[in-house]
Amino acid sequence: MFVAITRRVSPSFAACELTHLERVPMDLDRARAQHHAYEQALIAAGGLVHQLDTNPDIPDSVFVEDAAVVLRELAIITRPGAVSRRAETSAIADALSAFRRIAAIEAPATIDGGDVLVAGRRVYVGLSTRTNDAAVAQMRRILDPLGYTVCAIEVGGCLHLKSAVTTLDERTLLVNPSWVEPAAFADFTLVEVDPAEPSAANALALARCVIFPAAFPRTAERIARAGFRVERVEADELAKAEGAVTCCSLIVDGPVRPVARPI
Repeated sequence: MFVAITRRVSPSFAACELTHLERVPMDLDRARAQHHAYEQALIAAGGLVHQLDTNPDIPDSVFVEDAAVVLRELAIITRPGAVSRRAETSAIADALSAFRRIAAIEAPATIDGGDVLVAGRRVYVGLSTRTNDAAVAQMRRILDPLGYTVCAIEVGGCLHLKSAVTTLDERTLLVNPSWVEPAAFADFTLVEVDPAEPSAANALALARCVIFPAAFPRTAERIARAGFRVERVEADELAKAEGAVTCCSLIVDGPVRPVARPI
């Protein structure tokens, strides 16, 4: 069993931060329908969904991953790189405090959770437009005593590290080698995205399946051939805001109390 913390799509979703994509019209109702279907996929995969409310002042807040990094021992509340997103973290900290001890990143560090990849006892931190060296230093200070190795890695061509690489399991990574250096992951088995689908490196690995965007069928086939069960979800409206499937939930594994709210 796991808990998935999610947050409703904000009424101001179309005013989201954008770094690598041009702003295009966004359909709020469609984004909400896709988000609801995503939550249902989490439930079907064995999760309890704990859905938080939102408001017009936090347009990006559906992307809860950027507000925290959740490990088995604790949760680290981030300090997002976009100033407009820093108001998102307090509600996330309150929700996670039911499950984990809380630590926090402090100024001058900035870090988005989408730049943090946890693979076993290694924690890769992507240096991007949202995450800086000071955050890497603070992550090491928090995690070294717990036996984690924190590795800084350059990211190019995309918003976050997890736009370029995500876990399929503790030994297998899904990667776009054009956006991150594959040699940094030499100890892992790598599944490369199909070259025609450069944005396909973001997958949400759960115990029962891998939740994956339906927009990338060629890469989905590669994941399936590697031995993983793929659960495809529509997420193209959320992707207009530079979001992906890992972005929309914070997964809390291990023994948890059933505090999830019905959706």
